[in-house]
Amino acid sequence: MSGLPVADRSTVRRAALGLLAVDRRAVAVVLVLHAAAAVAGLATPWLLGRIVDAVAAGAGTASLDRLALAIVGSVLAHGLLTRYAQYTGHRFGERAVARLREGFVTRTLDLPVSVVERAGTGELATRSSVDVATVGSTVRDVVPVMVIASTQLTLLFGAIFLLHPLLGLVALTGLPSIVAVTRWYLRRARPAYLAEGAATAELTESLTTTAEGARTIEALRLGADRVAHGRKRIRRVWDTRRATLALRSVFFPVVEASYALPIAAVLLFGGVLLDRDMVTLGEVVAAALYLQQAIDPLDRLLQWMEQAQRGLASFARVLGVGQQSAPAAVPVATATPRPRDPAPARSGSLVVRAARFSYADGHDVLHGIDLSVRPGERLAIVGPSGAGKSTLARLLAGIDAPREGVVSLDGQPVTDLDPAERRRRIALVTQEHHVFIGTLRDNLAFAAPDASDEQMRAALEAVSADWATNLPDGLDTQLGDGARELGPADAQQLALARLVLADPHILILDEATAALDPTTARRTERALAAVVTGRTVIAIAHRLNTAHDADRVAVLEDGRITELGSHDELVRAGGAYAALWHSWHG
Repeated sequence: MSGLPVADRSTVRRAALGLLAVDRRAVAVVLVLHAAAAVAGLATPWLLGRIVDAVAAGAGTASLDRLALAIVGSVLAHGLLTRYAQYTGHRFGERAVARLREGFVTRTLDLPVSVVERAGTGELATRSSVDVATVGSTVRDVVPVMVIASTQLTLLFGAIFLLHPLLGLVALTGLPSIVAVTRWYLRRARPAYLAEGAATAELTESLTTTAEGARTIEALRLGADRVAHGRKRIRRVWDTRRATLALRSVFFPVVEASYALPIAAVLLFGGVLLDRDMVTLGEVVAAALYLQQAIDPLDRLLQWMEQAQRGLASFARVLGVGQQSAPAAVPVATATPRPRDPAPARSGSLVVRAARFSYADGHDVLHGIDLSVRPGERLAIVGPSGAGKSTLARLLAGIDAPREGVVSLDGQPVTDLDPAERRRRIALVTQEHHVFIGTLRDNLAFAAPDASDEQMRAALEAVSADWATNLPDGLDTQLGDGARELGPADAQQLALARLVLADPHILILDEATAALDPTTARRTERALAAVVTGRTVIAIAHRLNTAHDADRVAVLEDGRITELGSHDELVRAGGAYAALWHSWHG
């Protein structure tokens, strides 16, 4: 299983700046409000220093009262500005998170099916839930806190330098140890948190697979094996989390010790300066209070830095979904298209030239396939199980790319088409099906959002979905868990109705009626054939009636096309297809 890529640092940086640039006015307002709040907060220590100097000079109560009222005013201003700044910051954060989620969903839906299959459900589920939530909390909560803390620290240390430059220099004595331990931490934090995220995804994949295959596991008595598999994944999660804990156990104690050092140094050195009349007692007190006040934003900045590292790691994983190049299905070799004649634009001519494909290195399942499908043709592909029929269908649909050779539509490689264009022109329906939680109308609208109720009913009728007429609420009937559950046959007819609504140029049916009983399947196939008249239809046939009705039949054996012709021609030839036909017909 191949995981999804992770964005590099430069990509994460550009994306983060992009989030800010989209709403730059709100960012500017947030920064101004936080700066104003920080300035208001600076007034209190300075006013307390003035009170100390005033008392030492024997000032009257009137002047002290004025200073006290000024402190009250600065506290109120600081509180109001901070509250409004946080409110504005949270609103900006929510908008940014909404855009991030929308972008993630768009990139996820644009992923080739082969990429999703190789990545596994656990990987995608973790990125869409845990990682997106982590990035959301980082943008909404962590970034505003770090902006506030950074602004406060800049102004606080600037205020100490304004009191006396020497006091400002002494106030920086704790900075070297903080910078050193922070750099040490940051170098190790990103890979550690990326490893933790990957381990969590593997655990999710293991638990999801076990839950989905519970009946099979019970029937084959594989419970002990799955428990052992899960324990290995849990152990890896524990190991990665212990590694991040080890980083924190070094980082935070060093930081705590670095807080106390500058306060003690300012008080001691301030006493020396006071003896030499270089500063007043109030200035020393104000400097110490500024340093004490700086502990809180510095503490928040460093503590939230850990969450920021988690957020950056998750952001890299979220952005990595959009970096997946489509759809190089097997990284064994680069596809090597041979020269081909240009096809008429939009003719719908589907051509396979010397296509080879393998799921594992050195083990081809398709060997030099050559096939041309004419526009409007009905082609049936038959062959024994494991011959490569479904693999060929995936190549024709552009889900996978050949290891060698090319599959082209109107002269252009299918995998090079824009995903939306490819899905509009080519549709693949397999015997696998999915019913989305929602109404029947919702399920049909996935194929054609603008379809009317009449068109939806006509599509259901076209595939002989008679059960739909008996639903209590018609198209508004709720489907899925806890509501009306469709059986495999009904769900397959629903998938075919979506295909009718999508109305692609080329339809690829990979045993799309396998879940239906023979009578219903035959009726559905005939009704569907009437609806898609003029469209190119490629059917992987498990019932040879489909092959009988086709314009041509391709016989696939051991990954090679061994026979190609009409039904009557192949029966007269007396080859593999004739044997299959006579065996099936009794």
